[in-house]
Amino acid sequence: MKLGEDRGVRRDSRRPPGRRRSPSVADPFLRPGPLEVAAGWVYGSLPATRLPHTRTTPREALDDVIRPALVDGPCYVTFSGGRDSSAVLAAAAALARREGHALPVPVTRVYPDLPDTDESDWQRAVVDHLGLTEWVRLELRNGESDLLGPQARDALGSRGVLWPPALQTHGVVFEHLRGGSLLTGEGGDAVLGARRVTPLAALRHGRRPDRALVKYSAIAVVPRRARQRIARQMMRTSVQRRWLRPAAFERHVRLLAADATTEPLLYAAATWSITHLRSFATISHNHAAAAAEYDIRATDPLLDPRFVAALARAGGRGGFLGRTATMHALFSDVLPPAVLGRTSKASFNHAHAGAATREFARTWDGSGVDEELVDVDRLRSVWLSDEPTMATGVLLHGAWLASVGLAT
Repeated sequence: MKLGEDRGVRRDSRRPPGRRRSPSVADPFLRPGPLEVAAGWVYGSLPATRLPHTRTTPREALDDVIRPALVDGPCYVTFSGGRDSSAVLAAAAALARREGHALPVPVTRVYPDLPDTDESDWQRAVVDHLGLTEWVRLELRNGESDLLGPQARDALGSRGVLWPPALQTHGVVFEHLRGGSLLTGEGGDAVLGARRVTPLAALRHGRRPDRALVKYSAIAVVPRRARQRIARQMMRTSVQRRWLRPAAFERHVRLLAADATTEPLLYAAATWSITHLRSFATISHNHAAAAAEYDIRATDPLLDPRFVAALARAGGRGGFLGRTATMHALFSDVLPPAVLGRTSKASFNHAHAGAATREFARTWDGSGVDEELVDVDRLRSVWLSDEPTMATGVLLHGAWLASVGLAT
C-alpha cells in the first residue's frame, strides 16, 4: 500500500459469535484471576532469574530481536506516532537498509471522529524522516475498535475473557496483515523510563536539586516498609476506586504497592526485574497468541529479554537520566530530536468505549461480575460516563458474555 492510502475495515466473519474453544484443546492464553478481572490489572512477578552477562549493545540486541521479522516478512510495525512505536519502526528501517531487507511497513489506526487520538503530525514527521513509502492507515469510523463492537464480540465468543481487553478488538488490524510479521512498541514506557535510582544519579551528575528531586531521592533510599506506606498512599488515588468495593480496593492498593516497591535500587537489576513482571509477560504472550490466529508472528522487541539485558548492562549502576536521555542514547541516529524529547501522548479511551459499550451498559442487568468485588451501580456509571477507562474492559467482556449465555 502506498503512503497515505487508507484501507477500509471489514468484520472478520471466520468465527460465529458463541463458538468456544473445546475443553480438550490446550488454552493458548494466560488468564486473569478474579481480582485482576475486577481491577483490570495483573499483579505480581514470575520467578526471578539472573541478569545474563552480555557485551551486546542495546541497539545490537534490538537488531537481533527485529531481524527475524524482516527476514520472514512482510514486516509490519504498529505505529501510533509515540516514542515507543517510532523507535521500533526507526530501528527496523535502519536495519533493513543496512542488510538489504524489504523496509518495514507502519500500520496506523486512524479515528477521524475522535480528535483526542490525533497523532498525524507526529506520525508524518517520523515517516518522512525515515523515508518510508508504504504506510497502512486503517480508518475506523463505525465503532470497529469498541470493546463491544462486532470484532470484539466475535473474538469474545471464541476466546472468552482476556487481559488486556483491547486484544479482542485487534482483529480489525490483524485481518489486513495475515501471514506477515508484526512488531510493536509495547513496554517502552517501563523499559526505557526512569528507575528508582534515577533521582540519585541526577544529583550525582550535578543536576540542580529542586523539591521534587530531593523528595524522590529520599524515597529511593528509605526502607522498603516505608516505601510501601508511601506507595499505598499514592495508589489510593487509582481509578479503580470508582467501582471496586472497599475491601477489594484495599487489596488492590496493597498488591499495587507491593509490586511498585520490589524494584531493586541499582539500574541494572531494576531494569532486568521488568522481565519478571506478570503484567508484561501476559501482554506479550496473549498478543502473540491472538496474532497467531491470523498466521501473524507478533513480537514486542522492547520487552524481549535480550534487549532488556543489554540495556541493563549498558546503564550500569546509575543508568540513564530519565526517559528522554535513554531515547537520545539509543535512537539519536534514527529519529529527529523533537520525537526523542516528546512528552505528550494521545488518548484512545473513547476509541474503545463507544456507542456499543454505552448501549450495553444502559440495558445491562448486573450479571457476569463478582458483586463481592464490584459495585454494579458504580460500574455502570463508569461505562456511561464521559471518562471511560480501559481498566473496566475485562469486566465489560465478562458481563457481555453472561448476557448472551456464555460462561466466563
